[in-house]
Amino acid sequence: MKRLRLDRWATQSQPPRNPRLQLRSRPFSHTVRPIASTRDLQQTCQHISRRGLATETTASDVTPAEDIELVAPIESGQKPTLKAPSHRRAPHSAKLSALHARLSLPSTMPLQTLARCLIDPSVDSRPGYNNAPFATLGQDLLGYYTSEHLICNYPRLPMPIIFAAQYAYVGSQTLAAMRKEWGVETVAAPGQEVDPGLLQLERVKPGKALDESGTMQLKDMPMAKRLGNKARRREELNERRGVGSRIVYDDEFGDLRSEPAVDTEPFAGAPISTAGESQDSSEDITTPVGTTVEAASASFVRALAGAIYLHGDASAVKAFHKDHILSRHLPLHTLFNFTHPTRDLSRLCLREGFEPPVARIISETGRLSRTPVFVVGVFSGNDKLGEGAGSSLNEARIRAAAAALRSWYLYSPPDTQIVVPSDVEGAVLKQGKVKQWKPQMVDMGEIVT
Repeated sequence: MKRLRLDRWATQSQPPRNPRLQLRSRPFSHTVRPIASTRDLQQTCQHISRRGLATETTASDVTPAEDIELVAPIESGQKPTLKAPSHRRAPHSAKLSALHARLSLPSTMPLQTLARCLIDPSVDSRPGYNNAPFATLGQDLLGYYTSEHLICNYPRLPMPIIFAAQYAYVGSQTLAAMRKEWGVETVAAPGQEVDPGLLQLERVKPGKALDESGTMQLKDMPMAKRLGNKARRREELNERRGVGSRIVYDDEFGDLRSEPAVDTEPFAGAPISTAGESQDSSEDITTPVGTTVEAASASFVRALAGAIYLHGDASAVKAFHKDHILSRHLPLHTLFNFTHPTRDLSRLCLREGFEPPVARIISETGRLSRTPVFVVGVFSGNDKLGEGAGSSLNEARIRAAAAALRSWYLYSPPDTQIVVPSDVEGAVLKQGKVKQWKPQMVDMGEIVT
């Protein structure tokens, strides 16, 4: 019988020490064993091999060095560096593999990059550990492809309608809905032990939003003052700036870059207020601020588009944009809201050299009844510009003028003549031939009221 060598007898107060068990990675553990360097790990492994253990030490008993998260020596009060699942766990995640196949992503895009696209900056604010760089590139790409599609297919659209259409296509609410349709779930709390196929984000703590001055919490503010701040903010965003300023200085949605949009919650991204916190603490990259699920979902979709462009090419991201963005139906005629359609139609005819518009009754029924219906058409010479129905002659005339303006703004050239600029960038091949550039129609602009 082979004799066993024991370091010390086991007692209830202190179990026997086994160096091999200390090297094993413990699943579902919230702490990471600090290792000073790779040299210390090698010395520990050599110490195990020198010991005369009863059982043999195989390669499967000792965890390889590349599977252990090496962190800096932990000082007093210092936490582990990684706050999200390691990229080494991505190839073993069934959720990531299913998402990669479900979206038909390029084969050149690894699962590690897809896992990084799911890490929001609220979890780890370091640029190399979150999807912020990918999201910046993806936001520009999605905005560029959407704007060229709208401008080339509808060259007469006013700029406010283009801003609204772009937000409808690639806005935060639309991208958040896409994340739900793809089956990507959000994590309850980020950490290294969770599945890397979940959307990693740190939610905003409730009850800590501040007012615009940053001195009073929103819950302690009177309701009248709260509504007054909201009205004043709406006035600054909508009335202080013109269309030209929104095109040059603002983002692709016509909103201020440094301030949130009016349609969203006014204090959705307010900083967390803690007692004794200085102003410089909010700029520390090691203490990220929480975010909402909608903002994290939009950042994930934008980061995915940027990652596809980096690992694939322009054709791959254009196919992604066409399949998931442009495939959605957007009724553009519902975005128009005319205040004086008859005046705008008169100015349009004067600018284009048409005859002045004239309203004529096409048909009517029940003039003396309780519910009359009048059908009125707006004509410019012998050409009918628009037609509308209403319970009175004036209502029908206004609706006919609005219909005429919509038909003018929603003009689209034939499909054979539409060539967007991205189709000829880098000699993109289509059916084995290079698509030739055709000059697109450029309109004079909307009617200035």
